[in-house]
Amino acid sequence: MSEDFPPSRILDVAPEHMTAAQQAGVAALLAGRGRLLAPYRIWLHSPGLMRAMEQLGTFLNKQSSLTEREVELGICLAAHHWAGDYVFESHARRCLDLGFPPAVIAAIRDDLVPDLPDERERMVHEIVRLAGQKGAGPDAGFDAAVATLGRDGLAEVICLVGYYSAVAIGMKLHRVPSQKR
Repeated sequence: MSEDFPPSRILDVAPEHMTAAQQAGVAALLAGRGRLLAPYRIWLHSPGLMRAMEQLGTFLNKQSSLTEREVELGICLAAHHWAGDYVFESHARRCLDLGFPPAVIAAIRDDLVPDLPDERERMVHEIVRLAGQKGAGPDAGFDAAVATLGRDGLAEVICLVGYYSAVAIGMKLHRVPSQKR
């Protein structure tokens, strides 16, 4: 590693040194997500947490009422809020692959309001922005979120922000470098 980016703080556990609970957690992760994603290398040290995070993450990414674009946008917004470069860069690439213009990613990176023609995507942005501020936000914004996303979609955006905040913070504090294009 360079002096600009010290070595990662992740403490990997070799498969032969994993406890039965850790092995079960990895098996559940592979069944739900198909691979051992980087944040789970952090959560592996708390197998119960790892399994709970796997269930929530798999639900949010594969079963929620949110579209893939809405999920990826929410992830980028949460990761940017926490300065989680690894998560932001990984999911910004996915946003571009899903058709978001580079200007949307640049606006998020620059703390500007992105031009989002889709009403649901605008509402995801608004809810994540409100979540990062003090207080509960105005009733009009909350009511608009309910009208646009439904109570289920609003609940899922809120959990998405919490889940990916944990991912972004964990990756940042463990010094996992981003892999910019």
